[in-house]
Amino acid sequence: MLDRETLGRALPWGEFSGNGRTDSHKPDEPPFRSELFTVEQLERYAVTLAESHKLEVSHAPEKLIPRLLDNERVLVQTYDLLTEAVAADRRIAPASEWLLDNFYLIEEQIRTARLHLPRSYGRQLPRLAGEPHAGQPRVYAIALELISHVDGRLDAVSLNSFIASYQTVQPLNLGELWAVPIVLRLALIENLRRIAARIHQLRKDRDSAIAWAERMIGAVEKSPTNLILVMADMARADPPLSGAFLAELTRHLQGQSPYYGLATTWLEQRLAEQGLKIEDLVRADARAQAANQVSIGNSINSLRFLSSTDWRDFVENHSVVEKTLRDDPAGVYAQMDFATRDRYRHGIEEIAKRSDLSEPEVARLAVQLAQRQADHDPNNRRGHIGYFLIDEGRPELERLAKSRQPFGVALRRIAGKSPLFLYLAGIFGFAAAVLAVFIAFSARRADANSIFWLSIPAAMCAVQMGLSIINWISTMIVQPRPLPRLDFRKGIPDRDRTVVVIPTMLTSPAGVEDLLAGLELRYLANRDPNLHFALLTDFKDAPSETMPEDADMVQLAVEGVERLNEEYKSKEGPSEADIFYLFHRPRLWNPAEGVWMGYERKRGKLAEFNAALRGKSRGFSHIVGDVGALQDVQYAITLDTDTQLPRDAAREMVGTLAHPLNRAVYDPKRKRIVEGYGILQPRVGISLPSAGRSWFVKLFAGDIGVDPYTRVVSDVYQDLFCEGS
Repeated sequence: MLDRETLGRALPWGEFSGNGRTDSHKPDEPPFRSELFTVEQLERYAVTLAESHKLEVSHAPEKLIPRLLDNERVLVQTYDLLTEAVAADRRIAPASEWLLDNFYLIEEQIRTARLHLPRSYGRQLPRLAGEPHAGQPRVYAIALELISHVDGRLDAVSLNSFIASYQTVQPLNLGELWAVPIVLRLALIENLRRIAARIHQLRKDRDSAIAWAERMIGAVEKSPTNLILVMADMARADPPLSGAFLAELTRHLQGQSPYYGLATTWLEQRLAEQGLKIEDLVRADARAQAANQVSIGNSINSLRFLSSTDWRDFVENHSVVEKTLRDDPAGVYAQMDFATRDRYRHGIEEIAKRSDLSEPEVARLAVQLAQRQADHDPNNRRGHIGYFLIDEGRPELERLAKSRQPFGVALRRIAGKSPLFLYLAGIFGFAAAVLAVFIAFSARRADANSIFWLSIPAAMCAVQMGLSIINWISTMIVQPRPLPRLDFRKGIPDRDRTVVVIPTMLTSPAGVEDLLAGLELRYLANRDPNLHFALLTDFKDAPSETMPEDADMVQLAVEGVERLNEEYKSKEGPSEADIFYLFHRPRLWNPAEGVWMGYERKRGKLAEFNAALRGKSRGFSHIVGDVGALQDVQYAITLDTDTQLPRDAAREMVGTLAHPLNRAVYDPKRKRIVEGYGILQPRVGISLPSAGRSWFVKLFAGDIGVDPYTRVVSDVYQDLFCEGS
């Protein structure tokens, strides 16, 4: 096995310079080409490597980003040189073709690396203390070693085996695991830079050979004796007699005038003085080109591999913290979606950074605290590790881990104990300051009576201004806190059966058809055996209890729901419960309004529906579907008539409410929800067709055409008080 010092001496023959000099483009760093290992050899080498790595205590300056920028500069210079050669209709080597054809990919990977590795992140990575990687991030040194022993050819088997074997000796922290794809990009780009530097020098040598060959040919065409003068100039210029130079020169002179034999003889004599032959150097150049072609092809294909790999699975499969957290006493952690699991792991990471404990030790401590609570009461939400990582139990975990809190975090914790007081104090304090300035300014121009009456509307304006500014400041200071969620992508469990209800009105036959089409569309976007869809309908206000068109509209709705059940139940299986339901109410007399109408309209329909699920409702005149199948419904999703339900959004909402930290805990004495949430109000977006219907919609629509559930959006009341507005 070649070590790094030996590799430094084992330069390809094609790079030999007759005078031993190097210029600014001459490569002095070899590509990463250590001894090629099998997977078994990689595993043994990873263990040896981990045993030799020692971490330094102090933080070295960040060097990865400056080196990346320098690599980019060299690659761009090489690309420009090769582009000029192609424009001049000159032959280029296969490795150069690889670089030209895939340069767009290299540029994309450089941009990705710069985006995903900010300087602050790189400074947090543990660094090595000993040579040959002193001061470098440990994970970057691992990437260099892996790429060196596979000649830049990465695949899932070699990568997973190498990292897993290394961690049997030294576990990597979460930040390092997430940095693996970044440092692999950096290492591959470093390898490409080293190959590109050789390609650059080879191209320069070939261009020099072409220039001298053209001078010789031109001189011989005028007078054969002029060849001596050209050779004298070449001797004084002392060009690098590399394999590329000699191969290109002999190729151009071969088969020409016999006078060129004089130049060949002179070159052979110059090389013989150093014990070299033209044939040996030309063959060495061919071998170097073949090696460059293989290395650059491997590196570029490995960049594609990095782009196509799901690094979330990689991190979770190799994380020691992940394995520990899966011992959650409540058995919930493994059922959560990736974003929630990642949030838990970030909690571990934050505590460990401020503590003398390692990340696995903090994770084990969280599991122990949850186990203690679960042993006391298995149904207690405190028996879930999330209570100690992202909920009210976190201060206890931090205290036991002896985690040191920065001043800013401690200040936010103190403020979080009295959020309402600080919120109102900020609003009224700002309003008082604005009002004081107004009164002081007005005192010079108006009497006391006028100032008093003007102060009333001024106070209202000041309070509104204070509310807007404090809300804005709150969104800048307080980060959004997304609710934890279970992963229901494979289906909603039986215990969390849910119904989607649309309270609406039957106004016309065309309107009924639209309601049925909307119901079907919502189902097609959210198909699940434990998800049902129901229309809660009544008629529009009327001067009498019944109108001539009522019966036809009800019949149309009944037949439509029955048709949908018949069509889709056969596809789900004959034993499945009804998917679609219709609950229709008659009009009732409202003496206050003086009309016949649906009792309490939307609110009344929902109240009657809840009563129907408990077998207590008598308010519906028409019910389509087996209500018995809805008796064990756990959640209801309420939509307006014009509200869409994006693909799989129902599963995500149910998964959020089903999480132990979000489940509603009702206190019979206080007659209110004391923990968790009884109602969730997701963010609602505006569709593209609706955005241009009026100036009002255009002003308040916000980002149109974007799924509102693809990003976290700050909500002042939820972030400050953990309650909706």
